[in-house]
Amino acid sequence: MRENKLSTKIRSLVTGAGGFIGHHLVSFLRAQGHWVRGVDLKHPEFCGSDANEYELLDLRRSEDCVRATADIDEMYALAADLGGTPHHAQNFHNNRLINLHCIEAARKNRVTRYLYASSTCVYPELCANITSNVPLNEEDAYQGTPQDAYAWANLITERLCIQYRQAYGLETRILRLPDVFGPLGPWLGGRESAPAELCRKIAAAQLEALREIEVSGDGEQAVSLCYIDDCITGMYKVMRSDCCEPLNLSQDRMVSINGLADMITNIAGVRVNKTYVPGSQRVGGRNSDNTRLKEVLRWAPQTSLEEGLRRTYLWVEKQVRELASEYSFGIATFPLRSSKVS
Repeated sequence: MRENKLSTKIRSLVTGAGGFIGHHLVSFLRAQGHWVRGVDLKHPEFCGSDANEYELLDLRRSEDCVRATADIDEMYALAADLGGTPHHAQNFHNNRLINLHCIEAARKNRVTRYLYASSTCVYPELCANITSNVPLNEEDAYQGTPQDAYAWANLITERLCIQYRQAYGLETRILRLPDVFGPLGPWLGGRESAPAELCRKIAAAQLEALREIEVSGDGEQAVSLCYIDDCITGMYKVMRSDCCEPLNLSQDRMVSINGLADMITNIAGVRVNKTYVPGSQRVGGRNSDNTRLKEVLRWAPQTSLEEGLRRTYLWVEKQVRELASEYSFGIATFPLRSSKVS
């Protein structure tokens, strides 16, 4: 049964509420006094949802989007098919359906504000600022050649949001997110962030008293990151702001995979060697220019990389130990140490 609408509360919708960022956002909004509806194809993986109302809906279907946005004031559009190689066509197809149906349903149901969670993957792989590690400003996205189908879907949806604001007056907000990390996030299976993957490998190596971890490539590929608390705070601040142009939301600090590994081993209090193995490498060099973010919000991410990694490692280490305890010693931890993604 649906709750009665309370005039004193903003009614917020979070799509992708079963995911890492969506789950944290639901809890944050509830703490701010919002009435929150969460929508996803699944429930949160590691705990229950704090949403006032949670619905399992397929946002590729227009009728489900209309149902999700009914009686909603503000919408945080986080739902996405993350796909990945070799499913680019399916990924592009699904995300175009999700984003087209969601924003049109928001318009039909008179949602007043609409925040779209885009990604720093919209920045072109061949951009000169990437290859020379120059911080990227928001306009660099329009040089063409984004990374893949997921990136193209994000970039096109950004333009869709801008057009809906101009044509229909829907107050759209756009944030470009990097790798977001922290507790309750993916840490195994290929969807995890670089920090979570390295935390898993180092925790597993420590558990088995080993002194090496695998890293794909040379480990010098650099990444820009955002801790989950800063991500959620930034989303909320942008939604409350008057900025309708795309904004980067990231630490403006580059760190290599090797550097991340060294920080995490210091946190864990162990020493491990890195074994470099062939495999896919994360895209390097997406440093974030946060000039516009600071100007608009008079705020920037507050959590240091070291503190964010400390909190993340403690949580991932606990997951590793619990999983290993369910199996014979060594069986569960071997895949935890393998280098499938880095």
